[in-house]
Amino acid sequence: MATKKARRTEEVKHKRTKKKRQFALFSVIVVAFVVFLAIFFITLFDYIYPPATGKHTAAQKREKQEVILFFSDANERFLVPEKRLIPKEKATEEQAKELINALLAGSKTGLVNTFPEKVELQSVRMDGSDTLSVSFSDSLVANHPGGSAAEMATVYSITNTLTANVPVIKKVKILIGGKERESLKGHIGLRNPFTMNRELIAPAAPPKEG
Repeated sequence: MATKKARRTEEVKHKRTKKKRQFALFSVIVVAFVVFLAIFFITLFDYIYPPATGKHTAAQKREKQEVILFFSDANERFLVPEKRLIPKEKATEEQAKELINALLAGSKTGLVNTFPEKVELQSVRMDGSDTLSVSFSDSLVANHPGGSAAEMATVYSITNTLTANVPVIKKVKILIGGKERESLKGHIGLRNPFTMNRELIAPAAPPKEG
């Protein structure tokens, strides 16, 4: 039978062991909580202030090139060139998409846009070695103002833009909803592909006299 002193000694050891376990458990909980807070705030900071690397930044740092887009003059008589910087793509179809989307976004210098608002580019594809087929949403027809001058501006702004900037593209076929259409709005037929029309490009302004 254990003596009273021995029992006390055993109780003291047991209490110390219990306290050590409680302290160890408390320490683990505190460390886990601190780690959780650190991860939470790091994640929150990255969300609010995105890091300088990543897909978005990579897209911003893509190589760009200067191109010429064609918009209309105020009288819808000529197409006027406008220089623009757009991302440079290696694939012909991807470069064509960049050009068309820049054209759809409209002029940055006050020229007249040749496409109505809310027109969407659906697809582009090379047909053969020199013809690019471009499909637009039905809104191109539904929202187009019509008239021979406006239709000519739309057709040749995209044709001249593509053929002037992508040497392999010689012809442009315009589709609506992925299908051929008889005409854009009753004036310009869309059955056949279009080629560059230099006669519609505005003549260069004469140099100013000194």
